Amino acid sequence: MKSREDDQGLPEREEALREEMVQLLRSLRVHIREGGVEGRFGHLCFRGTGACEHGRNPQERLDPGEPVDTGSPGSRTLEDVRRELGDCKRCPLHRTRRNLVFGEGSPTARLVFIGEAPGGDEDLQGRPFVGRAGRLLTKIIEAMGFAREDVYICNILKCRPPQNRNPKQEEMETCEPFLQMQLEAIRPKVICALGSVAARRILQTEAPITAIRGKFFDVRGVPVMPTYHPAFLLRNPDAKKQVWEDVQLIMKML
Repeated sequence: MKSREDDQGLPEREEALREEMVQLLRSLRVHIREGGVEGRFGHLCFRGTGACEHGRNPQERLDPGEPVDTGSPGSRTLEDVRRELGDCKRCPLHRTRRNLVFGEGSPTARLVFIGEAPGGDEDLQGRPFVGRAGRLLTKIIEAMGFAREDVYICNILKCRPPQNRNPKQEEMETCEPFLQMQLEAIRPKVICALGSVAARRILQTEAPITAIRGKFFDVRGVPVMPTYHPAFLLRNPDAKKQVWEDVQLIMKML
């Protein structure tokens, strides 16, 4: 038989139990945030990352060399990443650049466009995709129903290679940790890889862009759509139809 003292202590025990449950739920939320949905970009780095069609698991990534400390997922803002990048002199490209081209757009963009490297106009202005190819990309974005401010636009490299040559492997390896941190800060729903250099680097494949465009590939839980670079479209306007087909798939995914 319960005593009167047991009845009197019941509210205190119920309050203690409620507090215990609250603490348990808080711990669970932290675990999910750090290791689950919010942590899905925590190990997104394109160097050594396998790729597969959307819905399959990519290969695990190995980090050669000494990586940049990217912090915990979601712990940095784009402003934090820019400050850490600083007046970067981590590779020889700083000797020939005029301006760093970090990236621009919404810090909470659902869609991120990634090219290979800045060109001459971008190097002069310090902004991505502002030349002829950039103006065409803006038209594509607007045809999708967005403004440039709604998406995020960046490149694998933050500095222009001399004479617009293709990026070297060591240059991409140096820059990629900062791209990784940008993506961790933004946490987009879809990535669009512009051109063969960016697409092949992100997906870690030697396949030509003609073979991989128009399909979603999964990179650490994020759908990646490779398509032609706007500069290619300026030289080959007939390919615009294929790019429009690709971006329509992105619109459906979003």
